[in-house]
Amino acid sequence: MDLSSMLESTARKFPQKEALVAGDRRYTYTDLVEQSRRAARVFRDAGLSRGAYVPVVAFNTPGFVFAAFGLWRAAMALAPVNHKLTAPELRFLVTHSGAEVGVVDATLLETARAAAPGVRWLVTEAANFPDIEVDPRDDFDALLAAADPWDGEPVSETEVAQLLYTSGTTSDPKGCLHSHRGITTVAAYCAISGGLQATDRFLIAMPIWHSSPLNNWFMPMMMLGGTVVLLREYHPIEFLRTIERERTTAFFGPAIAYLAPLQAAKAAGLEWDAFDLSSARLWLAGGAPIGQETMQTMRAAYPSGGFQQVYGMSEMGPVGATLLPADQERKAGSIGHAGMPGVDLRVVTREGRDALPGETGEIWLRSDTRMIGYLGNPEATAKAFEGEWYKSGDLARLDEDGYLFIADRINDMIISGGENVYTLEVENAAREHPGVADIAVVSRPHPEWGETVVAVVVASDAGAPELEEFRAFLGQRLARYKVPRDVVTVDVLPRNPSGKVLKHRLRELVREGAGTA
Repeated sequence: MDLSSMLESTARKFPQKEALVAGDRRYTYTDLVEQSRRAARVFRDAGLSRGAYVPVVAFNTPGFVFAAFGLWRAAMALAPVNHKLTAPELRFLVTHSGAEVGVVDATLLETARAAAPGVRWLVTEAANFPDIEVDPRDDFDALLAAADPWDGEPVSETEVAQLLYTSGTTSDPKGCLHSHRGITTVAAYCAISGGLQATDRFLIAMPIWHSSPLNNWFMPMMMLGGTVVLLREYHPIEFLRTIERERTTAFFGPAIAYLAPLQAAKAAGLEWDAFDLSSARLWLAGGAPIGQETMQTMRAAYPSGGFQQVYGMSEMGPVGATLLPADQERKAGSIGHAGMPGVDLRVVTREGRDALPGETGEIWLRSDTRMIGYLGNPEATAKAFEGEWYKSGDLARLDEDGYLFIADRINDMIISGGENVYTLEVENAAREHPGVADIAVVSRPHPEWGETVVAVVVASDAGAPELEEFRAFLGQRLARYKVPRDVVTVDVLPRNPSGKVLKHRLRELVREGAGTA
């Protein structure tokens, strides 16, 4: 089934049910179908043809949803874009996709025009920002209101529905092409894995352009007939108030999305118990493994629902593994047990065999949710797969019970004197030092050992650690070959808009001897 037909099927079952909430704006499933058909007309009237890639640069707003389903009704592909990108970063994605028309939030129009002046930008949310000058002919919301609904034409479930760009931590972002069938399959698997129901009210406060909020949680709600509550942009106190006001039952976010409200409430002098979070039955987390102490803090603060962690990547939809509520403390730090429903998962050693308990290897995944390929990059597509198996680039070890623990990224692992050094392990140990506010561990070429370990540190208020004292501190926690041979201090670690450290830049930094040792 294609995604537009999926929405219409749900609307036939629940025509007057509340499908989407955004502040004081509320839409039924019938409303969503109507708006999607109007949006399809707008895109066709803009001169776009079947199969066009259309970037949507927006916050969590109704306009994003209307644009997405309108594109699918018109047999076009949604290219959700990080709204935090700079003009040069956005220019790369727009140029790479060959976009002629895009949709942009009014507050981001200046950046979009600077990035791609040759693209026609249809502007959403313009009425809420009257000080921003928008050509009436490009006012997306006004065009929707005036458009005649278009029924479109039959869409094959094998056609491209989404162009999802990777975060680009090691090179330029790659565009993952996903079919309608792949995305509906993701929705079904996540609905099963999360135990989602038509009665759920799911709060989407993390950016909807991310593949997980969009495909793992928004799409299952649209498939099941649940309600999605959109928060334009995450704010820790507004997050709590929205749960309370809308009686939401589920939420997905990284650990910091759960921890930040604790700090914000304390800073504002607000009593935590004053917030009524009792409606929530499911807290979902992802982005990185969560340690035992952090999980204990989260469970104590959010007792009304069970925590479930998820692991996946854009190339797979994203799907992968899940750590269920009962395992959160018993297997703290794990990303889960084998694969989630519909996903085969292996850990493969460098020799090409399945890893035994205690061994480290690369995570390989197989599922019907896999991408079609990378846009315009058949070489990278071929390199990413071994037959039906997607090679994730993530190194993990299996414990004796079959639970997975991330060790590192393959590209980040250091081989020093023939020994494998997993940078994540070193970073976790180094964070215990009082002089470390932030850290990344990278390699530096060495004529004898091949590579040597270097710590790039952002100093805390306690002051940057001295090299010998720092090495002695880590020597009590790590094997000698894992201890950094050098420390470089910087003001801030370079990160991409998703918050991932750009280690390729740090490798260049330490290779050139920059920074303060």
